[in-house]
Amino acid sequence: MTVRRLLALPLLGVLLTGCGIRATEVPTDFGPAPSRVPCSLAGPDASAQSARGVPVQVFLLCGASLVAVDRTVRVPEGTPDARRRVIVAQGLLDQLATSPSAAERSAGYTTYVPGGLRVTGPGPKDPEDTLRLGTAPSRLTSYALAQLVCTLSDSAATEDDGSVILAGPAPDLPRRYACTDEVRDHPGTTQPPSSGVPNA
Repeated sequence: MTVRRLLALPLLGVLLTGCGIRATEVPTDFGPAPSRVPCSLAGPDASAQSARGVPVQVFLLCGASLVAVDRTVRVPEGTPDARRRVIVAQGLLDQLATSPSAAERSAGYTTYVPGGLRVTGPGPKDPEDTLRLGTAPSRLTSYALAQLVCTLSDSAATEDDGSVILAGPAPDLPRRYACTDEVRDHPGTTQPPSSGVPNA
């Protein structure tokens, strides 16, 4: 029996070796493993385009950075410019505070702007393009402030110079905030740079 077992071992080794997958010289490329690309919507979001109004963009958080998405804001025809700025600003705040659509949430979008945030125009001694919020900017989270600054500074609510003058309720002093590449890329750790502004 011992001799038979010893003779069977080489035969068993040959059989096991033959069961392996032989190497091939033919290159095979089946592409990368499938994965869902975050922050990428399949097409225009119907919910964002269903309402008629002025086309605008708001910045939502996706991944670790801010990404612009399309929205609309309703502005009555014939509205004076000063009032128009406030209406647009309030519409943008409302859009930021609204939960992203199902498609946007599926793609990874979210918002940190609190609901019920109100905005008014400048006070008696404020620069004419000041926007006063119902909550002082310093009390907002880093994400929320970055969303507000980047959205408002890139809208018809400001002078289109990449910055926006914000203040909280009086006697909070207005400050000019800027949306930079660093703020858009790292809104959680980079505060929008700001500077004081002279009285009107």
